[in-house]
Amino acid sequence: MSSILSFVDHNKLRFTNYLLLPFSAVFFILSQLRVWCYKVGFFKTSQAEVPVIVVGNITVGGSGKTPIVIALCRYFELQGKSIGVVSRGYGGEYVEDTLKVTPLTDARECGDEPALIAQQTNAQVVVAKRRNKAIKYLTVNHQVDIIISDDGLQHYAMGRDVEIVVIDGIRRFGNGMLLPSGPLREPVKRLKSVDIIVNNGSVVQGEISSHLNPKCYVNLLTNETKELDYFKGTQCYAVAGIGNPTNFYTILESRGVNLISKPFPDHHPFVAKDLVFDQDYPILMTAKDCVKCRHFATNQMWYLSVSVELSQNFYTQLESKL
Repeated sequence: MSSILSFVDHNKLRFTNYLLLPFSAVFFILSQLRVWCYKVGFFKTSQAEVPVIVVGNITVGGSGKTPIVIALCRYFELQGKSIGVVSRGYGGEYVEDTLKVTPLTDARECGDEPALIAQQTNAQVVVAKRRNKAIKYLTVNHQVDIIISDDGLQHYAMGRDVEIVVIDGIRRFGNGMLLPSGPLREPVKRLKSVDIIVNNGSVVQGEISSHLNPKCYVNLLTNETKELDYFKGTQCYAVAGIGNPTNFYTILESRGVNLISKPFPDHHPFVAKDLVFDQDYPILMTAKDCVKCRHFATNQMWYLSVSVELSQNFYTQLESKL
């Protein structure tokens, strides 16, 4: 644990962080009380009929969970298993208790991450404000062998068999403080109780490293594909509405793209005017963002298709937990 804590960047502490410390103390007390209530049975935890894998994090903001979920779906699909995925559908406008997500579901309705998972896997994807309802829907309506929860580590009402925590390898735990003084949803010591820690972007002993491998560019309107050197030396707008766009920009720059970065807030609900710029340069996006732009796609828009690379050790550990 000392090695984990050594990555907390205390230089990021600001006066406002200290001013918010009383609120962080209240957050800590309430969150720990909530955890205790589940442990002693005051609050009920529902256990599914099939194994449930939670892919979450202990910080706010993007850490790269969804690519891990997609990689898990593809791994189990190759084994001939039927996979269910549940999500809260953050940013989605759906009003139903549960919503079945298909590759044709509008991302504005279900949220960008469930839409992306449905498009890139064969999983049965269901969103619900309470993930237990999504799990119940899956087990009643589909013969799934495994259920994967995209996020939901702190959703203790949902029983789980395996906990996977994804850490941003660059930002780690920020200033090491709990909300609202810092980015932590739970104390760093929570990592002692999880099954697997995935480090997205760097190498740390005791953590499984993962890296995004760019594959090609895909035109959002025509689905035409281009090699990774296609935009080398070309001026392009780089649009990213994700938690940490740095990795995306770095990949593009490593491929020789001349970037004009256009960052947006995480889960930004894109509309056509957001992508109207001064020049008629190509617009490069993430796959997560492009699912929200298909209904106004133009030939100018491309997304970077990527896959996540995980070691065999990751899957060996995972299989030993199931």
